[in-house]
Amino acid sequence: MGRMRRMPRLRREGPEANDFLPLPRDTFDVLVSLADRDRHGYAILQDIAERTDGRIRLSPSTLYAVIKRLLESELIEELSERPDPAHDDERRRYYRLTPLGRRVAESEAARLTRLLADARASGLVPRRR
Repeated sequence: MGRMRRMPRLRREGPEANDFLPLPRDTFDVLVSLADRDRHGYAILQDIAERTDGRIRLSPSTLYAVIKRLLESELIEELSERPDPAHDDERRRYYRLTPLGRRVAESEAARLTRLLADARASGLVPRRR
């Protein structure tokens, strides 16, 4: 009887989106804020407050701690170019989702959608009409 050969493992080039899940709420909020366009820190704070009708207001220190972690994880990048240098404060730093950051945000959104479906199925959340 011959020995069965093991298939070699495929090497991953880097982390996969699911490696980051579940995301902390503030991290997900920042990624969502950057999903539709590049923003500077204050614009991220404003967007999160607007989208949540003021229910979530991150402090600047919380925001910049999240940004630091996202930069280190390569989920966002700091832009070297400025969108409109003539009408902008040169001290502002702009941020953009990386392709990995977009995949992570999409994966977290899908995870949350599945959780909501489970909650609806169990009767915790009323079904849509």
